[in-house]
Amino acid sequence: MKINIKKLREDAIIPTKGTTKSAGLDLYALLEDSKKVIPSGKTVKINTGLAVEIPDGYFAGIFARSGIATKRGLRPANCVGVIDSDYRGEIIIAIHNDSDIDEEILNKERVAQMVIMPYLDVEFNEVDDLSSSDRDHGGFGSTGTK
Repeated sequence: MKINIKKLREDAIIPTKGTTKSAGLDLYALLEDSKKVIPSGKTVKINTGLAVEIPDGYFAGIFARSGIATKRGLRPANCVGVIDSDYRGEIIIAIHNDSDIDEEILNKERVAQMVIMPYLDVEFNEVDDLSSSDRDHGGFGSTGTK
């Protein structure tokens, strides 16, 4: 699948794959300075300098990169971001610092990963009753404690 991408700044970096089998495409920070501090417990918006044209029937999921999430406590603030097919603005990653120390993002550092995924276009049908199932109303730990 080919997806149109536009550099909003000449120094923006087109997303890359770590390996040929990678599902996620790495997104790179595009900062005004050489680094940006993300204080402990705070969220900072990080520009990428890119806009994409996602095909109809698909969206781009923005996920944490496992390295900076596990080693530095940095993740997308909304856990998983969604870029809809009709959005044409800049991809901006809101990064939250879950650690107890201030962290720095360097210019052109890989900060998140984007996965292109299909979705179903649904409509809701309001009813008075739903069909029953073996689980029925059981939730939050109802299928076992392990």
